[in-house]
This record gives sequence, structure tokens and C-alpha cells, in this order.
Amino acid sequence: MTRQPAPCGAWTSPITAAVVAAGATPLASLVLDGAALYWLEGRASEAGRSTLVGTAGELTPAPFNVRTKVHEYGGGAFTVADGVAWFSNQPDGRLYRVEAGSEPKPVTAEDNKQRFADFVVDAPRRRLVTVREDHSKGGHYPENTIAAIGFDGSETVLVDGNDFYAAPRLSPDGRQLAWLCWDHPRMPWEGCELWLADVADDGTLINGRLVAGGPQESICQPEWSPAGVLHFVSDRSGWWNLYRYDHGVVHPLCPKEAEFGGPQWNFGGSLYGFASSDEIVCAYVDGGVSKLARLRGGVLLDVPTPYEEIRELRVNAHTVALLGGAPTLALELARIDLDGGAHEVLARSIPQLPPEGYLSVPQSISYESSNGRTAYAFHYPPTNADFAPQDGELPPLIVIGHGGPTGMAASTLKLSTQFWTSRGFAVLDVNYGGSTGFGRAYRDLLKGQWGVVDVEDCVAGARHLAEQGLVDPERLLVRGSSAGGLTTLSALAFHDLFKAGACYYGVSDLAGLDADSHKFEAHYNQYLVAPPERAEQVYRERSPIHHTDKLKRPMIFFQGLDDMVVPPSQSETMVEALRARRVPVAYITLEGEGHGFRKAESVVRTLEAELVFYLRVFGIPVPAELPQLAIENLPA
Repeated sequence: MTRQPAPCGAWTSPITAAVVAAGATPLASLVLDGAALYWLEGRASEAGRSTLVGTAGELTPAPFNVRTKVHEYGGGAFTVADGVAWFSNQPDGRLYRVEAGSEPKPVTAEDNKQRFADFVVDAPRRRLVTVREDHSKGGHYPENTIAAIGFDGSETVLVDGNDFYAAPRLSPDGRQLAWLCWDHPRMPWEGCELWLADVADDGTLINGRLVAGGPQESICQPEWSPAGVLHFVSDRSGWWNLYRYDHGVVHPLCPKEAEFGGPQWNFGGSLYGFASSDEIVCAYVDGGVSKLARLRGGVLLDVPTPYEEIRELRVNAHTVALLGGAPTLALELARIDLDGGAHEVLARSIPQLPPEGYLSVPQSISYESSNGRTAYAFHYPPTNADFAPQDGELPPLIVIGHGGPTGMAASTLKLSTQFWTSRGFAVLDVNYGGSTGFGRAYRDLLKGQWGVVDVEDCVAGARHLAEQGLVDPERLLVRGSSAGGLTTLSALAFHDLFKAGACYYGVSDLAGLDADSHKFEAHYNQYLVAPPERAEQVYRERSPIHHTDKLKRPMIFFQGLDDMVVPPSQSETMVEALRARRVPVAYITLEGEGHGFRKAESVVRTLEAELVFYLRVFGIPVPAELPQLAIENLPA
């Protein structure tokens, strides 16, 4: 079929905003209970609620919303043991239990102002061990502990005294409990501690001792082997690698310049498990790409899969269940037979993919950034089976700075990216210095440099593609959400490369972020920006809100009105400043949305508005079916 020449950005595409919103079902949080598998599915059509699903069907019908807000980012919202599921219900914060074929029943009391996450079932003692966040005592921040929640709803604190806890893990014989803890001002990927204690006959903990970790060592995912040997992931070598703690000695299992773990933004993550007492099945990231492997006797053998990103996995003696994706595969839940290799897909985030002719396959690239650094990114060229650029035309480029900022861009198929590439935009998804997946030294490039290194790497990436003749240097765009919003605003304020930008619930005022931030991230800026004694000066130098005189490019802002991570005041202050300076600006607020948009109508509204904004900025005709958008100060 001959492709029709048409202006880039104006191509029609079957990947509409409605397809993006309706087509993606978030999948998360795998749990194996014997041979039975359970997971969470998002319901965009039901106001973004999350429901617990098993191979036998849905366990939590509406209005239940299986989610927790411990640390605000949640995760680890349920567990299952012997056919009984225990879960946190976000609307009321209560803990419930449910079995297949029955209605969920509350365990904890109403209005208790508690949040729970990261459960482990202690069946002989008829209790759950969990991370508890107590909001009942007043004060500026809630109290975090590890607590035992009786099957009858009673609560007992087992461990307290630290600012944060995660990953309580009970040994197979129930006689030992391991957990992670850390204190302000550190984030867990900067440094945390792994502790171990004996469980006394009355269920209390005794003989607590530090196993590993400290201010400069990040540990994640403690797990027990079937033989009762404690394992964990540590970055003590500069890479998150696997270790075993045996009779007081820590043993490295497979030293490798690769990442077998990730930053603990959420609870309950799992990237390895035990096929037997002496065999581990694991996922690791090498050069930004995930691989599945079996580890036995220090020998790591890769297991072929179609996936280039593995977000989570669970293992038993014969199978591994995982969440995986690839450039032409949206995230899916698969079960792989470890013996015969049989591969079964149990759930897909996108049941029906668009035709391949409309899908852009990214190229993993590296390029030189400031001061001779190497930066990494995924480049998506514009792709559409029906259209091609006009003669001599180069496509506009959208540069994406991921959130976090301690996060990572992956190449798994995302309809939200294909929405742009199928319309004639190129996309560059940047793993700037500070991203995970490339070792601690790369992650620490952002230490004290947020708003500098990330911005430089985004600017260098756009310039790299323009110099190669792959994109139009006069139509370079930058967009980002949350921390990526600061990257976006800083790129527009302190550099003159980009022509417009889109900011989703982004940080514009670092001092305001400190004042408004929740407990988990309350001191994050001490690592990312500056210690307290230098903060005022550096914050003023880096915060775009203090440099609006440098902003000359059109911008569109999107903000959830229930956002507790980056509150609406950040966006509102920025928009008002641009209005006052007569800079073209559009502002869209969304009721009932927090930090990240979950409702289908929110996804449609924001994507269409962003598209209209770019088309009008670049003078490209706006299709009649797209909604009107008020852009202040934009010349007709």
C-alpha cells in the first residue's frame, strides 16, 4: 500500500485517546498461593478502581478498590494464603478478607485512621504481619511500624522507632522475622537496613540484630528459601545483586554488572523466587533491558522469553508467573513452565493491539551529554501504515523525562506513546543520569543535580537526533509528569532548544515541594538538590517558578485536584506567572484525580488537549473531531 504524504502531526490514527484510555488495563501485584495465581487489574471505566482477580475470577466486585496509600505510592495491597485473600480497601482504609464465591468481610474497625501494606500471613498465630501507617495521633507525619493484625481485628506493634518500614518476611517455620527499615533524610535506594529477629512463643520479637545495610547501602526484597535461608538484594557492589545470609555471613550469589532489584517506590515488589532450596529464578536488567534467568550454584542461565521488560515475577517448583512486555507487546501476565518451556498468557493489559503498521518499534540509543557523560534513551520514529512525511519534512519530536526522578523508562509497548508516533511525532524517552537500571554510579549522577543533569540529558538527546537529521530542530517539544515536570519546566526556562512543553502535575517550586510533601519524600530534596544549609540558595537557583522571566515558550499544564504528592498550588502558581507575562498557556484541572490520572475520561481529555495544543502551536490544522481548547495569549 502506498502511504500518503501528509504533514507530520496531522496523520489520522486508529490509536485514539479513547483507545488509549479503554485499551490499557493496569496489571500489578502477583501472588502465588500453591498453584493458584492472583493479581490486580485496574478498571479505568470504573473510576480507576483496582480489583483482585484470580484464575477462578474476580474476588472484589465494585465498589471495592484494592489499593493502599502507605507511603502514598502504596503497593503490596493484598496477600493470599490457603485460599483466603486479605486486602486493603482504599475508600475506607480497612482490611478485609475474602474467599472465592463469598463477599468480602471487614477485619479492622471503621474510622481507625490506619493504613496497611505488605502483608504476610502468620496462620498458626492467627494474624497478619504488616506495615502499618497510623494517622490517628496527629502531628505533622503519621507513625510507621510493623504490626500484627489479628484475624479478629486486634492490633499489636511488633517493631517501631524508625521512620519507615517495608518487607516484613516470616521464615518458613515461623520462628524468625526479617524486615527493612530506614530513617529520614534517606530514601530506601540511598541506604536502608535489613534486620532479623526471633519470634517468641507469645508472638513478640526478641534478639533483633542488623544483618546488612547502612547509610550507603540499598537493600530490597528480603526473601526466605524453602530451607529457611534468608536472601536479599543489595547494591553494595555498585549494582543491585543477589546475596544469601547464612550463619551470620553474607555471601554474594552472582556478582554481575546488572540490576536484580529496583528502587522501593512501592511495596511488595518481587524480581526473584525459589524453584527449590538451591535454585533461584530471577529477572535482571542489563543495559536497560530485562532478562529472565535461572541461578544455581553460582551459574546464571538465561531463559528465552519474548519480553524486554519484566516488572514482577513469582515462582514455585515448576512455573514462573511474570508481568512482562516488549516493544510490540503491551504488558501481559504470563505463566511459563520451567521444565517444558510452555508459555501461557493469562491476562493482557491491552486485549486487542492495533495493527503492527501503526506501531513504532523503538531503538535503544546512547549519546554524549554534558561533561562527556553518556546518556541513554529509547527513540521511537513516527510510524503509520497510511501516511508518510511530506517531501523534505522532518517530524516534530516529543522528549519525555520520566517521573521519579529515581525511575526508569522501559520499551514495553505503551499506547500512550503510540498515540503520538502514529500521528507523525517522533518520541525520545530518556533514561537520564539518575535513572535506575544502570548501576548505582549512574543513579548517583543526580545526587545534588536534579534539575541539571536530567535536563542536560534531555536537551542533549533532542540535539543528537536533530543533528542526525531525524527530527525537525524547529519543532522540538518536551513533556513530563511529576519529577519529569520539573525537568520539562527547567528545560524550557534554562535552555532555548524546545519550542513548547506539557507539564503533568509537575514540580515548579522546590521549596513549596518541601513544605507540602508527604512523609515518604519529605527529605528527598536533600539528596536530589542540596542539604538544608544550602537549600534556600540552590532551590531559588533551580526552581522554575523563580525564573518565569526566562520562559518564552507555550506551555500546557494538567493537574489532579486531589494530588497529595505535588499539590495543585504548584501548577496554579506557575500558570498565574505565565499569564502575567503574556506567555501562551493552557491549564486543565481534573476533579477526583490524584498523582497520576486513572479515570478513562481523564486520559481522553488530557491526551486530546495536549494534541490540540501542539497542533495549534505549530500551525497544523486541528481535525474537527478534536475538542476546543482555550490557550491564553496565543496569537490567532
